[in-house]
Amino acid sequence: MTTQLAQPHRLALAGILSAVGGSLVFSINDVSIKFLSGSYALHEVVLIRSSVGLMIMLCLVLPFHGGLPALRTQRLPMHLMRALFVVCSNLFYFLGLAAMPLADAVAIFFIAPLLITALSVPLLGEKVGIRRWLAVGVGLVGVIVMMRPGQSGFHWAALLPVLSALFYAMMHMMTRRMGISEKAVTMAFYVQLTFIVVCLGMGFTVGDGHLAAQSDPSLAFLFRGWTWPHPGDWPIFLASGAASAIGGFLIAQAYRICEAGLVAPFEYASMPLAIFWGATVFGTWPDLHAWVGIALICGGGLYMFWREAVTRSRT
Repeated sequence: MTTQLAQPHRLALAGILSAVGGSLVFSINDVSIKFLSGSYALHEVVLIRSSVGLMIMLCLVLPFHGGLPALRTQRLPMHLMRALFVVCSNLFYFLGLAAMPLADAVAIFFIAPLLITALSVPLLGEKVGIRRWLAVGVGLVGVIVMMRPGQSGFHWAALLPVLSALFYAMMHMMTRRMGISEKAVTMAFYVQLTFIVVCLGMGFTVGDGHLAAQSDPSLAFLFRGWTWPHPGDWPIFLASGAASAIGGFLIAQAYRICEAGLVAPFEYASMPLAIFWGATVFGTWPDLHAWVGIALICGGGLYMFWREAVTRSRT
């Protein structure tokens, strides 16, 4: 009886640790992408990143999770749809990173766990109380504060992390539905493969740079022509690829074994790192609007975590 009761707690702890680890690893990816966004095309960066990530997964991760048979699936259409959600989420987010301070983009994107909690009700049938709904509302207010609508500081690129968060939330809804029968390594493999296919398609379409004359940082990142990477930039490409593979696996594992509303708030672990990297690597520091928005968004997520803990302690 004790073993049966302890099993859900062990799964919850494993899911939480996976979410925290994945978030910390992804912070390295964010720094790498933003650093490379001023010199290379988005689709070239992501193609190299995903190719490195796929090789790491096949050589280092897959052998410990069933080998090649683990890639077989009866739910290929669902894998491809989930992978497209990931691709859209990442591309919108990376385009936002090119034009925004790192901490601002990360903070706005962190509306995603709140959206996950909200969408878990109609899509997964999970229960969310009134207090957690209020937390979602507080987080949305934080996003509005950070976007500065109607002010001179508003930039359309602030909408990109919001779109990224929406696709990210939809991706995790599918992860939760698929988690019973599908392995995390299987889901991560099809994501990397889809990235490669999409980026090759973009490269053949706009990789020659015929649309590269863009003054906006996000559009320049999207339409810049492909160039051979400088030798000094290869370590950054490799770091991004490794972070993509490991982070993607850990996040998929977290949502596969735990309820979305439980693990989502733990993704906020990368917020302090985003502020640190922004200040030390890029010389940017959040202004007053950003601090207020960060406090509201993260406060809403942390409050949901606290409510979840209280609810679980009573059951």
